[in-house]
Amino acid sequence: MKKYFVYLARCKDKTIYTGYTVDLKDREAKHNSGEGAKYTKHRRPIKIVYSEEFNSVSKAMKREAQIKSWSRADKEKLIKNK
Repeated sequence: MKKYFVYLARCKDKTIYTGYTVDLKDREAKHNSGEGAKYTKHRRPIKIVYSEEFNSVSKAMKREAQIKSWSRADKEKLIKNK
């Protein structure tokens, strides 16, 4: 069964980027090469500091949307309590 991950990445400027992927290591490498998201392109390097695993892309995307709606403080709590 294919796995999907929601992740939080800390950028060089200390901001937090939220996304989803099927391969965490590859996604981190893509962000750091400038091929990831526009948001992270000028905030490199990034480091994935939190992830959650899902069995469907729809569940991962729903969780990503939920986390994106949170405040920075809520995201920091999630990272801290992993």
